[in-house]
Amino acid sequence: MALLRKGSRRIVVDDAAYRWIVRRKPTYAQDGGCFLSYGVELEDARGAVLVVRTDHAHPLNYMGVPSKAVLPSDVERAIRLALARGWEPSAPGAQFQLDLVAA
Repeated sequence: MALLRKGSRRIVVDDAAYRWIVRRKPTYAQDGGCFLSYGVELEDARGAVLVVRTDHAHPLNYMGVPSKAVLPSDVERAIRLALARGWEPSAPGAQFQLDLVAA
């Protein structure tokens, strides 16, 4: 499944362009102040989407749990880690899950 272009941000890692996005509204799982997640994909190819689960809350969680912004440096670090763990962003397939909570 491709990410929405509207609201996504561009990042270049090792000469490859990616797009990443955080959902505007928290999912049910994120709404309790639990783990924020965001998606990453290659900008021009439709391959497997990387879903990164972080250890901080979504900014709009209803519990009022303090959150932390996802920085481009965080996204770059996650992309590098996912690539090292076997994510193939240009190959079609299921989502690649990267759980930074357990890391």
